Amino acid sequence: MIEFASSVSARLNIRLQQVEAVLSLLAESATIPFIARYRKDKTGGLDEVQIQEIQDEAKAIKEFSERKVFIEKTITEQGKMTEALQSKIDKATTIVELEDIYLPYKAKRKTKAQIAKENGLEPLSLLILEQTEIDLKTEAEKFINDNIKDTDAALQGARDIIAEMVNEDAEVRAKLRKLFEVTATIQSKVLEDKKEEATKYKDYFDFSEPIYKIPSHRILAVLRGFLEGFLRISISPIEEEALYLIEEKYITASLNGSVEQVKKAIKDAYRRLLQPSLETEFRTALKAKGDEEAINVFAENLRQLLLSAPLGSKRILAIDPGYRTGCKVVCLDEKGDLLHNDLIYIHEGNKTYEAGYKLKDLVAKYAIEVFAIGDGTAGRETEQLVKGLQLNLPVFLVNEDGASIYSASEIAREEFGDYDVTVRGAVSIGRRLMDPLAELVKIDPKSIGVGQYQHDVNQFRLKEKLDATVISCVNSVGVNLNTASKHLLSYVSGIGTILAENIVKYRNKIGKFNDRSQLLNVPRLGGKAYEQCAGFLRVKGGNNPLDESAVHPEAYQLIEQIAADLKVDVKSLIGNETLLKTVNAKKYIKEEIGLLTIQDIIKELNKPGLDPRSELEQFEYAAIYKIEDVHVGMVVPGVVTNITRFGAFVDIGVKQDGLVHVSEIAHQYISDPNEALKLNDKVMVKVLEVGIARKRIALSIKQTQEATTKKPQISSAKHQGGFTKKSDDLSNLNVDDALAVLKKKFGK
Repeated sequence: MIEFASSVSARLNIRLQQVEAVLSLLAESATIPFIARYRKDKTGGLDEVQIQEIQDEAKAIKEFSERKVFIEKTITEQGKMTEALQSKIDKATTIVELEDIYLPYKAKRKTKAQIAKENGLEPLSLLILEQTEIDLKTEAEKFINDNIKDTDAALQGARDIIAEMVNEDAEVRAKLRKLFEVTATIQSKVLEDKKEEATKYKDYFDFSEPIYKIPSHRILAVLRGFLEGFLRISISPIEEEALYLIEEKYITASLNGSVEQVKKAIKDAYRRLLQPSLETEFRTALKAKGDEEAINVFAENLRQLLLSAPLGSKRILAIDPGYRTGCKVVCLDEKGDLLHNDLIYIHEGNKTYEAGYKLKDLVAKYAIEVFAIGDGTAGRETEQLVKGLQLNLPVFLVNEDGASIYSASEIAREEFGDYDVTVRGAVSIGRRLMDPLAELVKIDPKSIGVGQYQHDVNQFRLKEKLDATVISCVNSVGVNLNTASKHLLSYVSGIGTILAENIVKYRNKIGKFNDRSQLLNVPRLGGKAYEQCAGFLRVKGGNNPLDESAVHPEAYQLIEQIAADLKVDVKSLIGNETLLKTVNAKKYIKEEIGLLTIQDIIKELNKPGLDPRSELEQFEYAAIYKIEDVHVGMVVPGVVTNITRFGAFVDIGVKQDGLVHVSEIAHQYISDPNEALKLNDKVMVKVLEVGIARKRIALSIKQTQEATTKKPQISSAKHQGGFTKKSDDLSNLNVDDALAVLKKKFGK
């Protein structure tokens, strides 16, 4: 696709040299994370988003070019290519323009106009188009034959020919398309016999909005109601304006009989051919727009979820809560390996004491450091029981969306073939707390529950975007070569499923990797794959301290030279900020390693292998457990669980997330909730409305901000809920010491 570099450069306003570098690297099978991280000198420091844009634009231009060649070839083979037509094709800049030009030459089913032409009516249509004053009846009689029984039939056939001519006029279609873009509205009405079934689409029973400003979530909602057979929809501008645009070109004389015939043909062309065609085109375009926005929202939410703060290596007791079937309990070691599984019942009075006793015993027996509890059914009640045991251990509620999908998956059967799905689900909850990224990559991203309308959008495009997001996240964090599962390894730049399996098999064979270079001994992992993956794989405690960092092995020799110049060994250089400040980066520039790469290397050596994810915060909900406990005016803590274009969903601990509309997020105007919020943000919210019947809770963030900024209000965490970073955790302090900490921090 390198031949399209100049067009890509012009469209994206990125220097030609940068575009050529990116396209060349992509042609060599380099991955986007690798190009962005290790080829900055070639690309001029382009990031992943810009590189992706270049790839997408080059692909679109290639598709346009291929379609143009096909159309030129087809028209030429028909013997209908002219200089004027070729000029029109050459001036076209979009697929839509090309298709409009190609329309008259495209093979089609037999139309009314074609039948009329076969019946000899084309001369009559051309005569009428001249719009001179003629005796229409007399002229039409000349065309009566076996197939044309009377003058009305002759005139109708002539109008059919004119209507098709109007429909296939590229100039007319372009003008109407512009009219649709600027003035058309999408309208929906409920089918009368479906009113009761369609209550979830009540907002769209009699709905109208200009298409240029309708947001993606409303597009997808209306289209879903249409596809499910509840709504009737239409997309059109004011008909009179559309007819005027056509008549402006085709009506060339004052009103007479021929002009009347042309006007009738124009109206027929618009109603029967142009309007339905353009409505379909714009419905498809609106769907594509809605899809793309929904997919982008989903991808951004997924990115934030995958990059959630990890707890790290701790011994975890994880609980998958349940009522009737009990709570499945598992104990995991620091690596996430299953040590023990059990079952407790905490919702049957006589068994609650037994459950508490068993949990205390497991904590002692397996040296448990943390509790992880699934946040689904019975999660809050299970949390109550655990905290009531007063074990002075951190307790985390863990988002369990998709855990059941994982439990029944082939991946789970591979990992825990001897255990049932409930055990697998509990293990997944515990591992999610330990390292969300490593665990969530095992689940189809669509099942993680952070999107809107994910089943309605283009599934190929959704998968493409979400897979790219997972790859980006995995490579930005880096992967421990000796502990990563094959599923996590498969997302590393240049690896994939087969090489990931081979790496794990080789690791099992040798015990562990002591050096990145050992990857070259893995079957089928050649030099190109090694180049792509090595920098993203970490070897902890190996032979070379640089293997723990994001420094690529191709730069090791340079670092050894820097260390030698500073008269220290490489190990002494790593993390030595004072020494690294003295390095003159420009001194080490070579043809293959430029300034940007050297600056990156020095930055990495300062904090080698630094995890880009934030520090995990502990969190406690208010003492409310079901929607009936929620009342208007309450101010409670919550966690952002999903972000859409129209607002953010916040979990306040009552099983039903509340919605903070975009207008209730901040005092200043924001068009996108992502401007102010991120997934997993801990926020204080005020309850504005509670709809128990429809299970809806309306919340506000901005209405809590004034009070909290004027004066910190410290309430009992037990009753009000709240959150602290691990460094602020007071759970292990006695009452007097905890009060002393709070007094020092906030005053009296």
